[in-house]
Amino acid sequence: MSEIKLAVSTRTEFGKGAARRIRRDSKVPGVLYGHGSDPIHLTLPGHELLLALRTPNVLIALDIDGKSNELAIPKSVQRDPIKGFLEHVDLQLVTRGEKVNVEIYVHTEGELAPGGNLLEHVLNALPVEAEATHIPESVTVSVEGLTAGDSILAKDIPLPSGTKLGVDGDTVVLQVLAAQAEEAAEGEAEGEESAEA
Repeated sequence: MSEIKLAVSTRTEFGKGAARRIRRDSKVPGVLYGHGSDPIHLTLPGHELLLALRTPNVLIALDIDGKSNELAIPKSVQRDPIKGFLEHVDLQLVTRGEKVNVEIYVHTEGELAPGGNLLEHVLNALPVEAEATHIPESVTVSVEGLTAGDSILAKDIPLPSGTKLGVDGDTVVLQVLAAQAEEAAEGEAEGEESAEA
């Protein structure tokens, strides 16, 4: 897992006007919380933060005002819905060796059995508990040869050492749907809409 270093500063101005001024300077307002301590309001470098957030569950080493160093993981990121730039970020304070609850992306590899069936991601991300400094970015699952009706449960997914499931092992993560059943369901829905009309 990668660790990104960011030089950040504390901020004392709050509200929409202050946030706009921060963003005009290509920076991002944020807050650091956790471990029962008072939240610390921060100003973070916009471009460097944007690059860091491209890595899922990135570990961020914060140099706060050049006086203290803290480790954090992103918990909530707000983006402008149209332009996509960062508006605000919530960071959770962590320590080395500490276990944290996060979600990791589930990637698939391989081909389904022939027949035009569809693979449904019931969970796009898998809740897990992992050490803060060893959070896996993702897990990869083989769907090679799966047929309609097959499913992959959370307990079937191989996790890296030191990582535990954060959901019941029998939770369905992926399932294969029969193409005909999908079409029939759509046809029934359309029929019901026509009848209502």
